[in-house]
Amino acid sequence: MIQLIESLPSGTLGFSCSGRLSGEEMQRRVIPSIEAALLEFDHVKVMVVFEPSFEGLSLEAVWDDTNFGLRHWDGLEKLAVVTNLGWVRNGMRALAVLLPCPVHLFNLEEQDNARRWLSEALGTVHLERQGEVITIGLIGQLDRDVYRRIDDDLAQLFSEVDRPRVLLDLRDFDGWLGLNALRQHLALIRDYRHRPQRLAVVSSQPRKPLAQRLIQPCSQAQTQAFTGSDLLAAQEWICAD
Repeated sequence: MIQLIESLPSGTLGFSCSGRLSGEEMQRRVIPSIEAALLEFDHVKVMVVFEPSFEGLSLEAVWDDTNFGLRHWDGLEKLAVVTNLGWVRNGMRALAVLLPCPVHLFNLEEQDNARRWLSEALGTVHLERQGEVITIGLIGQLDRDVYRRIDDDLAQLFSEVDRPRVLLDLRDFDGWLGLNALRQHLALIRDYRHRPQRLAVVSSQPRKPLAQRLIQPCSQAQTQAFTGSDLLAAQEWICAD
C-alpha cells in the first residue's frame, strides 16, 4: 500500500510504502503526483518511507517504476529514503550511484532529519576576482543547480580578463551530490579550460588526488597543486610573473 505523506514543503512529495506494491498503485498514487509536481516545478524533492511491513514491488510495479524513472529522473532534485530494512538500504546504496540526483538514507526514527535534509540548501561556489586572478571556492556538497546558478557570473568574470589566473580552492569542498553535479562540473572545466594562463588548485591532503585530476584537462595552462596549509604559497605562485 502507498500513502501520501502530508505537510511537506512546496515542491516536496512524500510516500509511505507498506506490504507488496502493485503496478495499479504506482499508476494511481505515485506517477500522477510526481508528474503533476513537475508541471509546476522544474525539479521536485521526494521522500520515500519503507515501513517494516514493506515486502517489495510486483513485476508490473517494477516495470512501471523503471519506465517512469527513465522519463523523469532528471526532474528529481533530491531523494530521501527512510527505512530500517537492511535489504532496501543495500539496494538503494547500489542504485544511488546510477541516479542523477543526491540520495540520502535515514532510519525510521530519523524522519524529521530527512525532512530537514530535503529543505536544506546544499553547497555553494564562491567567486572573486582581483585583477587577473579569479578565485573559485567550492564549499560543501555541490548539486547540479549550483553550477547553473553561477554560470552567468563565471562567464562575466572570464570575459573581463584576457588571460586569467585561476585559483581553485577545495579546502571546504565535500564532493558532488549525484552524477548530474559531476557532469556540470566537467562541463565547466571543458568550457573554460583553454582560457587560464595559470591554474592553482588548493586542497586538503586527502583530496590531493582529486586536485591532480582537476588539473589534467587544463593542459593549456601552467598548473600546480597545493595543500591547504600552502594557501599563501599558492596565492604567491598564481600572481608571479
